[in-house]
Amino acid sequence: MAEKRDYYEVLGIQKNASEDDIKQAYRKAALKWHPDRWVSGTDEERKTAEEKFKEASEAYSVLSDPQKKAKYDQFGFAGVDGASGPDFSQGFGSLNDLLNNLFGGGFNFGGGFDFGSGFSFGGGGSQRGPRVMRGRDIRTRVRLTLEEIRTGCDKEVSIERNRPCSECNGRGTKNESDIKTCPSCKGSGQVSQMANSIFGRTMTYSTCPQCNGEGKIVNNPCRKCGGTGLERKKETVRVHIPAGVENGMQITVRGEGHAAPRGGINGDLLLVVEELQHSQFKRDGQNLFYTRVISVTDAILGTELSIPCLDGTYKLKLEPGTQSGTVQRLRGKGLPSVNGYGSGDLYVKILVWIPRKLKGSDKEAVEKLAASSAIKPDPTREDKNLFEKESQYF
Repeated sequence: MAEKRDYYEVLGIQKNASEDDIKQAYRKAALKWHPDRWVSGTDEERKTAEEKFKEASEAYSVLSDPQKKAKYDQFGFAGVDGASGPDFSQGFGSLNDLLNNLFGGGFNFGGGFDFGSGFSFGGGGSQRGPRVMRGRDIRTRVRLTLEEIRTGCDKEVSIERNRPCSECNGRGTKNESDIKTCPSCKGSGQVSQMANSIFGRTMTYSTCPQCNGEGKIVNNPCRKCGGTGLERKKETVRVHIPAGVENGMQITVRGEGHAAPRGGINGDLLLVVEELQHSQFKRDGQNLFYTRVISVTDAILGTELSIPCLDGTYKLKLEPGTQSGTVQRLRGKGLPSVNGYGSGDLYVKILVWIPRKLKGSDKEAVEKLAASSAIKPDPTREDKNLFEKESQYF
């Protein structure tokens, strides 16, 4: 598939779903898309089923693991990038084995299921209550310096979002007596339909079109919110940014998005990290890169440099005869891993500055120095390794 879908969307569940909800949602997807059910389909149907089944299995492998789920909830796909998913290199296995592993013994898809009247692949659709409404997510950017990224920080983010109406307290009407049970679905939020299939008579359920799954109808709607139960407000949210985040990474703040109509579940606030360019450092993952220019005399005689780091300064000693292009590594002076596994390094590149013009007295001094054999290149001396290394670039 061209683009990955959100794992919660793949399984058709809310982000606050319990472990049982996640398992039941995967069971439903497995019953629908497992290749065992599509052996008699067309090539295109079988291919689609395989892709859907792999997609559902990958979503379940992440959401069923508390640690992977926590990382995915906070950082999205970036938080679980590289995590091992289901291995289908040896085939998909049987649907019977999959269901037995999930729910224990007792499943026999090949013939033990009773597909008599009233069976639904949805798994207990008639027992579901009214659909819980969920507010929309809000996506915005948060700008961070490398110093903030190194330590983690708290940021205040200003957003406009829907909040419960102050006049009707989010009900959509001033009087609770004006909220009636939906006559179409009798408050269940769903309408059912019986259909005949190759498995017998099956019951299907869909969202009630009259109440949109809420199970209630609002009469005499509130004048301020028009019956939606929501009003627009500009608010400031204080959020914590963990150390080590990277440019483009998305941080999820649960429940800080738009409010849902009539007491539903709030959406989420999605913060996209925008890393501000640093005046001295370049970043590559956890590592930082810094360039320092020194004089010819410092390169010849050696010197001690004060190197700026994100947590202060560091003394770096250069040996006599330091060559232009030398790279020194300062361990642990980079950025921490967002997953908490160590820190990167700071690489310092030394460049030797050669003056283009010299005054008379300076030129005479350099000419006298040039007469010395000590400063003339000689590949047969201790600089042999340097000459061999540099010659590889040509």
